[in-house]
Amino acid sequence: MSSEQPVKSVITLRSIYSLIKQSLSGAHQDYTIGSIRKAVILLSVPMILEMCMESVFAVVDIFFVGRLGKEAVATVALTESVITLVYSVAIGLSMAATALVARRIGEKRPEEAARSAAQAINLALFISLVISLIGAFAAPGILEIMGASTETVEKGASYTRILFGGSVVIMLLYLINGIFRGAGNASIAMWSLWIANGCNIILCPLLIHYFGIKGAAIATTTGRGIGVCYQLYHLFRGKGIVRIFRKYFVPDMELIRSVIKIAWTGTTQFLIGSASWIVMTRIIARFGDGAIAGYQVAIRIFLFFLLPAWGMSNAAATLVGQNLGAQRPDRAEQSVWTAAKYNSIFMVLVSLLFIFGSEVIVTFMNKDAEVVAYAVQALRIISLGYIIYGVGMVLTNAFNGAGDTRTPTLINLFCFWAFQIPLAYVMAVVMGWGPTGVFVAIPVTESAVTLSSWLIFRKGKWKKIKI
Repeated sequence: MSSEQPVKSVITLRSIYSLIKQSLSGAHQDYTIGSIRKAVILLSVPMILEMCMESVFAVVDIFFVGRLGKEAVATVALTESVITLVYSVAIGLSMAATALVARRIGEKRPEEAARSAAQAINLALFISLVISLIGAFAAPGILEIMGASTETVEKGASYTRILFGGSVVIMLLYLINGIFRGAGNASIAMWSLWIANGCNIILCPLLIHYFGIKGAAIATTTGRGIGVCYQLYHLFRGKGIVRIFRKYFVPDMELIRSVIKIAWTGTTQFLIGSASWIVMTRIIARFGDGAIAGYQVAIRIFLFFLLPAWGMSNAAATLVGQNLGAQRPDRAEQSVWTAAKYNSIFMVLVSLLFIFGSEVIVTFMNKDAEVVAYAVQALRIISLGYIIYGVGMVLTNAFNGAGDTRTPTLINLFCFWAFQIPLAYVMAVVMGWGPTGVFVAIPVTESAVTLSSWLIFRKGKWKKIKI
């Protein structure tokens, strides 16, 4: 018996290595048949790595900008709080693309998937043009509205202007990755973020050295632009199951309406959440630049570890979409619970890391004593709800993958605006808890979101959505 055990271990390790290698290869897989656990892992590995790279964007900027002082960190914090509105629109479009492409792939109609993808890109280009013009001209006013000091506005307006001016690369990076995820080709989505981040990591310190905080915005926008070029190459010239031809870009109002139908509620869903984060940041701003900077450092670190869990939930969305397209709703539901279980295990480990190691992590990011104190407190409190976040994200993305973006939108509207913001204000301002009140409101609210999602998901109406 003892002589056989090492052989079993070797086989297991080889199997794991083979599975990871397969997941990163980019080869097309049929996720509507076979082992669900294998399907979750094959999709999750590249999606988790993709989300790791998305979170690196925020961490790299805050790391290098932190050397320029509290005003620079506050600029990044306030700009990112507002530009999450752009992310929300991009994620909403990405969500629609993932749902439509996944459903068509499950139905074995790849050409229709490609046509839907092309019309989503048309819509994204139009919206990003409008956002870029508004944001570029209104940059100083945006910082002022968010409560920035006069000095912060003077130093940071150029950073805000460049990021908003480059909204098109944010839009396309999110959207096209949603197309690849819906097709089940998560490795291309992963590599686009790795390339974009690699460029940002190289350019950020160099451009900050020569241009100050403005250099960080140039580096981020350039890195994302290079990632988009990589995506477009694979959409037009690649060998994936979804390949777009120029004729697909001829406006098709029926397809555009299908995209808008899912995207507008998906965008609203994230706008509701993002706008609530802006209000939460505005509440924090009452307590000074140190509180803003500390809160933002904590949120960046928080997102760095949360986004990999979002990668797992993206895998659930793809599996739901493809299996509903293949008329296998029970397999779609089983995929969700499998992904939720794996996500919970990951989040337990992250929660322990933050409870015991947050000070070391924060100090690496920023040396200012006041900023460190606020960031450490925020991380320790927010991390108490990590397991809940993991399950909630999978359930939310399961609705989205089915094309039912309305349900999580309504949940977000109630939980974030009718519950979280009043709770945070009362605890922070009325009860005098200061920033601690805002920190406590976050895990409490996320618990409410997860519980609501679980109760509605169990009813199973999402299985009957037609797109």
